[in-house]
Amino acid sequence: MFQRQDRLRIATFNLESLGAEKKKTAAPEVREAVLRPQLQRLRADIVCLQEVDAQKGPAGPKRTRRLDALDRLLQDTAYADFYRAVSLGVKGQRPAERHNLVLLSRWPLIAWESLRHRLVPPVQLQLATSRASTLELQWDRSLLRVSIRLPDGRPLHLINLHLRAPLGVPLPEQRVEGTWRSVAGWAEGFYLASLKRAGQALEARLVVEELFDLEPHGLILVAGDLNADEGEVPLRILRAAAADLEVPALADRELISLTRSLPAERRYSVLHNGRRALYDHLLASPALAAHFIRCEIHNEGLHDQGALPPGSPHSFHAPVVAEFAL
Repeated sequence: MFQRQDRLRIATFNLESLGAEKKKTAAPEVREAVLRPQLQRLRADIVCLQEVDAQKGPAGPKRTRRLDALDRLLQDTAYADFYRAVSLGVKGQRPAERHNLVLLSRWPLIAWESLRHRLVPPVQLQLATSRASTLELQWDRSLLRVSIRLPDGRPLHLINLHLRAPLGVPLPEQRVEGTWRSVAGWAEGFYLASLKRAGQALEARLVVEELFDLEPHGLILVAGDLNADEGEVPLRILRAAAADLEVPALADRELISLTRSLPAERRYSVLHNGRRALYDHLLASPALAAHFIRCEIHNEGLHDQGALPPGSPHSFHAPVVAEFAL
């Protein structure tokens, strides 16, 4: 893979249920033929991937799940030899069946952590539309924090994140066999989905605060599918923009949205029934943003999610990549 020694390229890409076992998808070789060129075009040194499903390993007393589909996709690319970190499932022991986070790095990993409710506890709620009086609201998946040693010896800290989609959380008695029974139930489910999205954004922001406490001028990047556009609550929590805080002394902890360097007409990573949205983001600390050169969103061939039938080989997310001079 082509690499300039004075450049660093970091990308995020949602692979759209790669290797799903219980979902109608195109044949693996068809998906690989579509996705592999997109990955190679990134020419990335570090890649944050979302929605990587895990497949069952050989039967036995210690049967586990493996990322066979990802291994096939990366075969015959430079990424096959990259260092790798993978998020863990709910029990924190092995990858989940669905929607794992994966980070690939050209350089060795110093440390990594898969965390879920380490800093923000589950939310206890009194329900309004169900006879089940309370509900414990938990995040759908873990987030992945990884530290990498750059060639010049400095650590680079990344948080790979995939927030809850804006789809209603199923509620007892309100959603039966995949169908909502009332508008009130759907409305509360949608409300709960927004709480999940904002809550995990808060946990990711608290991880960022831990990193700033250790390294006030650290190289930090939050990357991933945030299922939220610019200006929405999860992005505002993660960025902690000076305009929102109104505290000049804390301005050096703002995360800078690198995609804002692009013209408005190019600033989208998802198409749904003709509507453009930017759900995939790269947010950098001031120290990292000081080295920022340019951002790319590879949306030239992006397909409209509402226009293709189930089982399309494409991802409905465009990869986003940023380049830095280091």
